[in-house]
Amino acid sequence: MPDQAGSRRQARERALSLLYEAESKDITPAAVLAGLPVEPVPFACEVVAGVGAHMAELDGFITRYARDWTIDRMPALDRALLRMGIFELLYRPDVPTGALISEAVELAQRFSTDESSRFVNGMLARIGEAVRPESSAGEAMDAEAVGADAAEDHEAPAGQVLEDGLHQ
Repeated sequence: MPDQAGSRRQARERALSLLYEAESKDITPAAVLAGLPVEPVPFACEVVAGVGAHMAELDGFITRYARDWTIDRMPALDRALLRMGIFELLYRPDVPTGALISEAVELAQRFSTDESSRFVNGMLARIGEAVRPESSAGEAMDAEAVGADAAEDHEAPAGQVLEDGLHQ
């Protein structure tokens, strides 16, 4: 269904902007949603509200999988993308793993730093393998499968994604 895929892509972009707004204003995602004159599409609302409701759990995954890279050092957009992706991995089993990772990578390429797409890709792929092990048999979730180049060795410069998807 191209229309649904397109609307989800737009909804994710809107959710990203709302989560970024919440962080930059130091308010909750729920407060951002409540202050909008027009409510976004339901999928964007669900993602923003879900990220807000599960923030501690989502940040726990980020902290656990981001070796030598504290959550506070990450660009705010990367944090928002990771939170959105992890929320979908955990709470939206109807969304294919590869699709949500691919769209998160695309948003990182469009809106964040040069290294962000590789970082977001690696983190979500690793977390996806952990929380959706049944998907790893049917879907390719590694870096090359969702559009990023795998690191060539384990001696990546600080802040670069390693082959296993973690920052060094």
